[in-house]
Amino acid sequence: MYKKEMVLQKVACFLVLISSVVVFLYSLGILTDLYESFYYTIRDPQNADRNPIPGSLIYYDMQPFNKTFLHLGLMLIIVAIFLFITSTHVRRRYYIGNVIAILANVAANIGVFVWASGRIAAYKQQFLTTVDFEAFKAFVDQRGGYYTESTMWFDAKNGVFAFALICCAFLLCIMFWKFSLMKQEKALVEEGKGAAS
Repeated sequence: MYKKEMVLQKVACFLVLISSVVVFLYSLGILTDLYESFYYTIRDPQNADRNPIPGSLIYYDMQPFNKTFLHLGLMLIIVAIFLFITSTHVRRRYYIGNVIAILANVAANIGVFVWASGRIAAYKQQFLTTVDFEAFKAFVDQRGGYYTESTMWFDAKNGVFAFALICCAFLLCIMFWKFSLMKQEKALVEEGKGAAS
């Protein structure tokens, strides 16, 4: 049982780290299509009327969000590293530092999910409702460029955050299982002491 427990807690810690890296990489990629589509079509970021494609300013509208999202993705990686600093991946018994590291990861991932998912959904709606796709297609046909109506990068949040939250739930389950095993071990030790005396 001890070996299985140690393997699972190591797997859980590495999965949380990997999911944090995935969130960070997603924050780097979320503007990829918008950049390729709209960056070179925007003549004046301050005046939407001067741009040939109505709605193309979504690329600029998302910049502050993307910058914060990038920082939060980096923060998730740093918080995940605390699992390894506190030896949560190899410790036989969990102490207060391990519990804090686990709860910090769960709270950080839930917080980023709640903060980002609503905003990403709003930007997806903005993309679908404000971009004039006919003007966009005509512009690309005439001058070249990258045309897409795909919302793949917006929709990817479902998979990215589902993976991150499942990994955190797994880590939390391992913690509760670990406490249960520690309690059983303590009871066996007490029973052994009682039998010896």
